[in-house]
Parts: sequence; structure tokens; C-alpha cells
Amino acid sequence: MPSKKNISSKLRTIKLLLLDVDGVMTDGGIYYSNRGDEFKKFNIKDGYGIMKLRRSGIQAGIITGRISNIVSRRAADLEIKEVHQNLDNKLAAYESIKQRLHLMDAEIAYIGDDEFDLEVLAEVGFSAAPADAVTAVRKKVDYICKVKGGEGAVREIIDMILDSKK
Repeated sequence: MPSKKNISSKLRTIKLLLLDVDGVMTDGGIYYSNRGDEFKKFNIKDGYGIMKLRRSGIQAGIITGRISNIVSRRAADLEIKEVHQNLDNKLAAYESIKQRLHLMDAEIAYIGDDEFDLEVLAEVGFSAAPADAVTAVRKKVDYICKVKGGEGAVREIIDMILDSKK
């Protein structure tokens, strides 16, 4: 893992934070009611962090393999414009976002927790994982959060990004 100084240097260049959903923005659980309704639990501190990030001029986006109206609603609540769902190939979505927003890899951070995230994590300028990410991901990222997905991991990274820019 990079040194604290190297991490701070990487974070200073970030203009876009991309997020996986299940296991990063949520605890990874998918809850169903008897009627078949799907539920996800999002962390309010993560949400406030995303709002702070946007206010500082840094964009946030979502790249997720599943599709869910709940994710669309959460993204709308947080005014996240880059929302890419139902993807088998997250790297293709990443490359498309990067080109469309005229960003370089060094200007993008990504938080992922499972093997589907490895290709994007390998490309971005700063990569992170929640404390409960799978081993293969924890071995490849720049930073492992102190907390689990859905328990403030997103906010932890946002605070680090904002602190690096002071």
C-alpha cells in the first residue's frame, strides 16, 4: 500500500469519485419483502459526504453491475448525474465517462469491493475498498477503509479527498 504522503498526493488530483453500490454505498445486503419489494440501506453520512464533495466542485458517479430503481432514486436525491447500472463490463463504462468528461486516470478515484471492480480499480488514479472487500480487491487498492461498506466507507474517502485539497 502507498505511503500516507503518496496517498495525499494522489488524492489532490481527484476531480471525480466513482462508486460501486452493493458493498460500497450499502452493506451489500439485498432485502426483499413478502411482496417482492427490494430494499437497500444507504448510509446518511456517506450521502452528506457526497453533497460536500459536489459543493467543493468534485463530481461523483456510480458504476454498478445490478440495476435497481432504488439506486436511481438515491442518485437523484444526491444529484449524482453519472449513473451507470446493469453492467457486465464496468471498465467500458469507466472509459466512456473518462472520455466524455475529458479526465485523465489520475483525476479519478474509485471505491469497489469485489472482483467485478478490479479492472476499474487498476486504471484509476486512486483506488479504495471498504474494510470488508474481498481479499483480491484489498490486495490491489491504494487504500483500505477502516469501516465496512454501507457503514461510512464512502465518507471516509470523501473526507480524505477534501482534506488533501486544503
